Amino acid sequence: MDIRIISAPSILGLKPSGVQLLGKTLLDLGLAALPGAKTGIVKLPDPNKEYSFQRDPATNCLNAPALKDFCLELHATIKTTVANSEFPLVLGGDCSILIGVMSALKTNGRAGLLFLDAHADFYSPETSVTGELADMDLAIVAGYGPPFLTNINDLVPYVDEEDIIHVGQRDQDETQKYNSPDIHQTEITCISASDCGERGASAVAAEVKERMINSPAYGFWIHFDTDVLNDDLNPAVDYRLPGGLLIDDVHVIVSAALSTGKCIGMSVTIYNPRLDAQAIVGRRLVAAIERFFSVS
Repeated sequence: MDIRIISAPSILGLKPSGVQLLGKTLLDLGLAALPGAKTGIVKLPDPNKEYSFQRDPATNCLNAPALKDFCLELHATIKTTVANSEFPLVLGGDCSILIGVMSALKTNGRAGLLFLDAHADFYSPETSVTGELADMDLAIVAGYGPPFLTNINDLVPYVDEEDIIHVGQRDQDETQKYNSPDIHQTEITCISASDCGERGASAVAAEVKERMINSPAYGFWIHFDTDVLNDDLNPAVDYRLPGGLLIDDVHVIVSAALSTGKCIGMSVTIYNPRLDAQAIVGRRLVAAIERFFSVS
């Protein structure tokens, strides 16, 4: 596997609280020397000077025009990287970078998504309390939301519902409280954090692997939002929730996905170095990512 590390520091879908430092921090902590990574890190320009705390009136979201511009740049980068037979490892930023990723993969046909996240990320602009696009990135890539973002280059949806596997959700109470559209009313495969605990990581990994192998999608993207990890292991996130998966759990699931040979790339998002003064979590994440690829 020829890994191409791509730095995509956008927090236009969240807030400028420190998540924009994810890539630089993990690279400085040793990820730049990831075995299998090609020489030369692709660094997208930092778009965050465009950040506005006012909702865009056309979409009712924060920073939608600026985010679309950034996602178009990431879209082009992903297309080039995949065309070069390289495996993109995209370091965010927040989860809204997925819009650029999945729209790029759609240009090559039907792509799937393994989405590891503590949150459903399925709000609509009307139900999102914050207006942050990181509240609704999964909904957008599945075709729900303002066409300005869901239909870039006439590619809606970027990924079909039946080709999405969501693992690790634990914000069900919040989504009900704020009347978020229910991800469980879609064709998305949903395996919650509590499901993982009850069934065990090996059983979940086996299901993920089987679904990927049997999917008509030509390949799958892995999205690793680090808040999927247990809050005791990763408190360095802006929206904390109790519970979560162990690093070994995530390793078993991601390793199973990589073993299918159908994985196209991976994104890593949401870790906030400003909430990790001793870099304890950062080092933990670097070790976890290195371990993913050591057995792939």
